[in-house]
Amino acid sequence: MAFAAIQTTVLARCCALLFGLAGLSAGVSGCSTSPEGPAAFAATTTQAPAQAGIANNPTLVAVTTRNAVKGARSKPWFGTQRANQPSNVRIHLSSPADGPLSAVGIGDWSIKTVETVPFGESFSASYGRRDVLVYVHGFNQTFETAALDAARLSDGLKFRGDTMLFSWPSKNSLLNYIYDRESALWSRDALEEMLDQLMADPSVGTIHIVAHSMGTMVTVEALRQLYDRRAAAMASRLGAVVLASPDIDMDGFKSSITRLGGFSRKITVLTVANDRALSAMRNMAGGVTRVGIAEKAQLEALGLRVIDASDYAGGGLNHDLFLTNGQVREVIRRVMDDGRPPAFASGGAIQ
Repeated sequence: MAFAAIQTTVLARCCALLFGLAGLSAGVSGCSTSPEGPAAFAATTTQAPAQAGIANNPTLVAVTTRNAVKGARSKPWFGTQRANQPSNVRIHLSSPADGPLSAVGIGDWSIKTVETVPFGESFSASYGRRDVLVYVHGFNQTFETAALDAARLSDGLKFRGDTMLFSWPSKNSLLNYIYDRESALWSRDALEEMLDQLMADPSVGTIHIVAHSMGTMVTVEALRQLYDRRAAAMASRLGAVVLASPDIDMDGFKSSITRLGGFSRKITVLTVANDRALSAMRNMAGGVTRVGIAEKAQLEALGLRVIDASDYAGGGLNHDLFLTNGQVREVIRRVMDDGRPPAFASGGAIQ
């Protein structure tokens, strides 16, 4: 077969898979419901710890490797291309309680303004020592959808601290899977540097990480690099690392877990056997299993903790249960609080 014909065949198969995925999504956007690293991070609040949490202080800190659009002064703020260097911003939000439909219970988060902050400003301006939740988004996301998912996650977990987003350049298109994957890998140094700076900040307490889908790949890569230099600091400063529906090659994942040594015991993997998005990605990857649909016993054999949320799978993609299902969020919250996921009892109750 001629090379041009081979290219056409491969492209046709990829498009068929991706359009099939688009049909399953039925209006769901991407993987959500809706260089040099920075030297420091922007403060999110100056209020007392008793009022901590994104619902009381609706702001996010974000570090992004996306290109700024119009100086990041108006929507969409940051685009789909790779920036020469990361940007550090503070995102001011409107909470569901502020919306015009809040009285009938259908309010949602939205972005009010995005403020670029000098790298010299850090969490040290916050009141006291604060825990930080870092969210790393997945494939097919805009800057805005990633930020709003970070807010929804933090609010759903009732996280008592500051919330931070790491946003890498996604094309926000089902047909640009390869671009997104390469952009995620390209961003690993910036994420490593961000985590390194967080660990060095004396005003930051425990750092928890929740990464989703393709974002788990850049997270594992950054942790692997950081572990080579800061293994002891990682063990003492990082809390739970939750990899939700990881879109990672199982063979490559095993190699990375081996390199992470004892730190891998802090990692919890959320799996869903009927994750249709990851099934499509497995077919595109030549049939190699994605971590998010691997068997629980296979992951536990690597020394990892596993949340098997398969009982909560429905008729959709089943790729974002960590955002949409209250029981799954409760398990993640307990992982952060206790360091070990509780089991799901029969019928979906939490033991």
